[in-house]
Amino acid sequence: MFAAATVACPLLRFRSLRLGCCISPSRSYRQHRPIDCIRVLAMAGSSTSAAPHRHTNRLASEHSPYLLQHAHNPVDWYPWGEEAFENARKRNVPIFLSIGYSTCHWCHVMEVESFENKEIAKMLNDWFVSIKVDREERPDVDKVYMTYVSALYGGGGWPLSVFLSPNLKPLMGGTYFPPDDNYGRPGFKTVLRKVKEAWETKCEMLERGGTLAIEQLSEALSAAAKSTKLSDELAQASLKTCSQQLASSYDPKFGGFGSAPKFPRPVEVCLLLYESKKLMENSRQSEANKNMRMICHTLHCMARGGIHDHIGGGFHRYSVDECWHVPHFEKMLYDQGQVANVYLDTFSITRDAFYASIARDVLDYLRREMIGDTGEIYSAEDADSAEHHGASRKKEGAFYVWTSQEIEEPLGEYANLFKDHYYIKPSGNCDLSRMSDPHNEFKGKIVLIEREDIPSMASKWGKSVDEYCHILAECRKKLFDVRSKRPRPHLDDKVIVSWNGLAVSSFARASRILRTEPKGTKYYFPVVGCDPNEYLEVAEKAASFIRKNLYDLSTQRLQHSFRNGPSKAPGFLDDYAFLISGLLDLYEFGGKIDWLSWAIELQATQARGGYYNTPGEDPSVLLRIKEDHDGAEPSGNSVAAINLIRLSSIISGARSEDYRRTAEHLLAVFETRLKDQGIAVPLMCCAVDMLAVPSRKQVVLVGDKASAEFDDMVVAVFASYDPNRTVIQIDHSSSEEMEFWENCNPNIAQMVKGTMEDKQAVAHVCQDFVCSPPVTDPDALRALLGKA
Repeated sequence: MFAAATVACPLLRFRSLRLGCCISPSRSYRQHRPIDCIRVLAMAGSSTSAAPHRHTNRLASEHSPYLLQHAHNPVDWYPWGEEAFENARKRNVPIFLSIGYSTCHWCHVMEVESFENKEIAKMLNDWFVSIKVDREERPDVDKVYMTYVSALYGGGGWPLSVFLSPNLKPLMGGTYFPPDDNYGRPGFKTVLRKVKEAWETKCEMLERGGTLAIEQLSEALSAAAKSTKLSDELAQASLKTCSQQLASSYDPKFGGFGSAPKFPRPVEVCLLLYESKKLMENSRQSEANKNMRMICHTLHCMARGGIHDHIGGGFHRYSVDECWHVPHFEKMLYDQGQVANVYLDTFSITRDAFYASIARDVLDYLRREMIGDTGEIYSAEDADSAEHHGASRKKEGAFYVWTSQEIEEPLGEYANLFKDHYYIKPSGNCDLSRMSDPHNEFKGKIVLIEREDIPSMASKWGKSVDEYCHILAECRKKLFDVRSKRPRPHLDDKVIVSWNGLAVSSFARASRILRTEPKGTKYYFPVVGCDPNEYLEVAEKAASFIRKNLYDLSTQRLQHSFRNGPSKAPGFLDDYAFLISGLLDLYEFGGKIDWLSWAIELQATQARGGYYNTPGEDPSVLLRIKEDHDGAEPSGNSVAAINLIRLSSIISGARSEDYRRTAEHLLAVFETRLKDQGIAVPLMCCAVDMLAVPSRKQVVLVGDKASAEFDDMVVAVFASYDPNRTVIQIDHSSSEEMEFWENCNPNIAQMVKGTMEDKQAVAHVCQDFVCSPPVTDPDALRALLGKA
């Protein structure tokens, strides 16, 4: 596809080392590293000393934590913007564009090796205009050049290193470059010299190649619907095809799908849960059980593995080995919310309190470590930290790994039990796979992992399960206190609308689903065991923060992120889609009509602005990419389609029909992708099937929302898993709510008026244009929903 662009200047076809933070589950850096990892890890991260800065550049005035990390490099960095572009045009020099994020391990490494190197800094300053971009702050810019690098070399990651012409056309790119030539690969100095030489001697050829590359990419990405309707064949086949593809890649030994590195890609589990529900409804229990076995084994292996932070809660980014043991240690907000949701849904189907406990573990971690004073939820925690206070450099995993002695000392009489449970050995335990620690980075270190289930271990130690769990919890709390005295990893306290939307959804859903935990459920540290209603408060505070700080009431538009004020970047597709989804969950699970009203407002803005496929409006962004991959984060288009389907079941009349038409047209754009590569878009496959459902089940709860009886009915609704269910909560004494429904769905308003007013809570269950007789008892409602 890009032969013309690259052959035109073969000098610029370099291959960077695959050491970057992975962009997808198909790529990893650990197993491909041919360099001295001990030396690099010792260097990684910025200095913790308080010495005065020798250099300060333009990034010092930015808000992004990632840009601020580079504010004192000797490189004369610019932020993305016209000032940098104009300088490049004026000087007629190429642009060096470096994209990363603040918790990216290999971004730290390249900074120390190259951007703090005075010789390299001089080359960059003399020969280029250098621009730094935070991919989390400007995902639109990142997607353009990541798409280019991935198309050229079959992969990408961060740090992303791209050379551009002054008019922003790509000339060449890669990810991580070591400073010097090594192992037959060019170092960054060589790359800089070659690009400079090529620009001076073959400038026109390079620019033509860059222009052609963008034109070819634009043509390849300009998917258009052949029809505004989906074919019947696709509606019937996409879910099944994707499920079969997932099953063929399933790892029966360690769970998960595919080989190492293993990512907790929740959309895969979402699809299998969705299909399992359909199979159960169609009396195909054995097929549903097969799906559930894959789901349950995967979630158990993840929770028992080192990718799960057993001491502090939450999940790390991904596992570098096949057994979920040794992780890449950063923690990302977008992972936590989605992972919590799949554990919640699995609990709803299995009624196994284990899954509820892991969901609580994740949400309690977020409450403890990732939430600001006014309810905002932060973005990430770094993989790197100092090994001790006063250390000049950081190392990956330093905050999370242990030695056997560090564990023994605080645990006393229970040290041996704890060591047996978590596979702790004096020589270290990162030896379960050849991929766990191929370069001895963690030699002698411990990453906690449970290799046997708790009942078996409790029996081995002659204790009841409860006593055994209590001992483990006490030990974890002691180690948590020890760990809390270590230097913490860097916290990226940027607030991103899309990721907050994912978290809002999980907190809102947990507030009701966890109310159905078995009576007498016990909680063990780091699980707090709070009243689930507290999770709803977290969700509402996060949504309120976004509405107050990142939403313009006059234009009804979002800004993308916040740190010391709103960012310059507008809201993108993911921001609108993920936040609308979170607000719909806030309404369905929490019941406040204001959240539903705001979701409808945002949906109208998304439709007016074309945000289904077009992120942002910046003319410097050369490609408008139609996102069609449900990866670590779901595609904004997948979520947007589901939002439209959900809204079409809440609102009636012409608007409902318009929502459905828009959803179908959106999905029709991706018909080829859905047909040929459904495994790339599991959530979109679910959306296709949702659209094909003739009538979503509606549960309309009417009464006094403040009453205990109404609350019990809400809990009864969410005692079962049903992704094709819409829940509508109405307080019939509220004139504001009645006015809303009279305007948006007169049928619902009429139903409310006919409801028994002497009852605190009445439920109407409707499907296929037929409503069951109203019920007033939670048990009767659960039974009715179980039959439907």
